[in-house]
Amino acid sequence: MPGWKSSFARSLAIVFCAFAAAGWQDPQADARKFAEIQARVERGEPISREDREWAQEYRRRQMTKSGAPDEAQKKLIEEFRKKNPPRDSTGLVPLTDLGRGRYQGEEGGLYPGGVNVPPSHHLKAGLAMAKQIAPVDAQGKPSPDGKIVLLSIGMSNTTQEFQVFKKLAASEPGLNPRLAIVDGAQGGQTARVTADPRAKFWDVVAERLRGAGVTERQVQVAWVKQANARPTEPFPAEAKRLSADLIKTLQNLHDKFPNLKIAYLSSRIYAGYANTALNPEPYAYEEGYSVRWLIQDQIAGNADLNADPDKGAVKAPVLLWGPYLWADGTAGRKDGRLKWLREDLGADGTHPSRPGCAKVADLLLDFF
Repeated sequence: MPGWKSSFARSLAIVFCAFAAAGWQDPQADARKFAEIQARVERGEPISREDREWAQEYRRRQMTKSGAPDEAQKKLIEEFRKKNPPRDSTGLVPLTDLGRGRYQGEEGGLYPGGVNVPPSHHLKAGLAMAKQIAPVDAQGKPSPDGKIVLLSIGMSNTTQEFQVFKKLAASEPGLNPRLAIVDGAQGGQTARVTADPRAKFWDVVAERLRGAGVTERQVQVAWVKQANARPTEPFPAEAKRLSADLIKTLQNLHDKFPNLKIAYLSSRIYAGYANTALNPEPYAYEEGYSVRWLIQDQIAGNADLNADPDKGAVKAPVLLWGPYLWADGTAGRKDGRLKWLREDLGADGTHPSRPGCAKVADLLLDFF
């Protein structure tokens, strides 16, 4: 997840001259202040004009170093690594392997009962929705010449992985010619952002749909993979906060894409190699519970996530797990399908590298 909203990132290149008299602190203190402003932006929180301009000037100063390493930033990374050394394995048990076992009091499994398949009535609801998925025209009316849009929603990791999936799917023989795969995920746009129906994020999604020659009414399936930046609170506080943001995000999806039938949800990949506080372990692991709780609540009849018109106002699509992407580093998981090696992550140990994106893309292709 890159540190800045796209709109803010573009503005960082603007040179401001108002800082000639501004009092700059020591490099490490400046780096910390920059990181704090960055974190607020990532969380979708407003920042003052003064802080915005300070950050722009700080960034400009870094850029004028002609690529020289930022020693203050390196020092922050070193401090984080001392407290949180990179690990090939955490000892945490993937939800798919945990079953009826417990993590801090919470049962394992992707679905209630410690199992990895949905209960029969929820599966039936999902299958009923899936049968309704068919090509529709720009107004959302059935048409053999229409489109079925699969849309991704999420942050930077999501778009990195989904872009590779798009290319992989495009080369797949027998791909439905009526299927349009659109990447709506955007760097820096965390769940805190997508929870806001007025966020610029949704305007960008609309632009991307138009660019693909499709409309909001043709979106019928979504892959949602979200997170929040720089979590700090112990379990379950941060996971609950993410879950609350995801409820609002899913309600936004329902409101903005009236023909959306199913949302497939995934949580994050392994983050034991992280060298910054952007989203390290155990938060990446615990985000699996954020997703699990959402689906569990819909199954239990939570009105905020209702997908059945016979039970009241529809607020969300049918929710199901997409591919579960977490495995315990090199220890992997019992199905033997996934391990996360250091080379699968980028330099920050948080974003996937090309091999890491390829692993997720393969899992998505197998799933869909």
